[in-house]
Amino acid sequence: MGDYELPTGVRVHVAASGPADAPPVLALHGWPQHSGSWRAVASELRDTHRLICPDMRGFGRSGWPADGDFSKQRVADDALALLDVLGLERVCLVGHDWGGWAAILAALTAPERFSALLALGIGHPWVPRALALRNVHRLAYQLPLYFPAVTRHGGLPRKILEEARRDDAGWPPGEVDAYVATIRRCDRATGRLYRSFLGELTAHRPRLTVPARLMIGHREPLGRYVAANFPGDVEIVDGAGHFLPEETPALVAQRIRELCG
Repeated sequence: MGDYELPTGVRVHVAASGPADAPPVLALHGWPQHSGSWRAVASELRDTHRLICPDMRGFGRSGWPADGDFSKQRVADDALALLDVLGLERVCLVGHDWGGWAAILAALTAPERFSALLALGIGHPWVPRALALRNVHRLAYQLPLYFPAVTRHGGLPRKILEEARRDDAGWPPGEVDAYVATIRRCDRATGRLYRSFLGELTAHRPRLTVPARLMIGHREPLGRYVAANFPGDVEIVDGAGHFLPEETPALVAQRIRELCG
């Protein structure tokens, strides 16, 4: 689609696929990826839905935000601003990883803009605090990512990608190299994205009113505890890990069809 200047103070690159008059689906990617993470899902939906995939602020081919703010609420604000710029009143919303958390916040901020929400491979703001604290060790990998040099080196992003998808298929040739090459240029954005999370994790959130489904891979590195207390349908995907858009694109596409019509 191209690049768009948003009123939130950032230039966002957007990729899109599918018929222009098909039902629109806004798809938000996670770390350490970019909008290309939706390619396999887009292929499944190419005849039935218009998949709109922005690069997150500071990532992929999107610009650095004027406010330097990488809280997930600001990512959600970007998503809502993009809908305004594109003239889209109401869409179906899908998000993976941090894009999933931002999607939840967008649905809480402006529920009237979304017909349904599908969150993939992410926790949510209503996980019971005691349960989250018992599993806090699973978040230890995030601490090194506070420091831009770690991302700039590329070793940890590569390990996360490779370890989280250890199925028989693995990643397509060159896929991990391509993501690592891109994410190394986003070292400052990565640091700010992760540093902001502690306050977001403990913030109180209202109840979700948008019809929603949460999909978690059976081998999700964060653990299946992240599905606890989700205010919608929960699906544990057998045999899958964290990267559901690439590991199970046909299933993700089917859930989008079911939720989005």
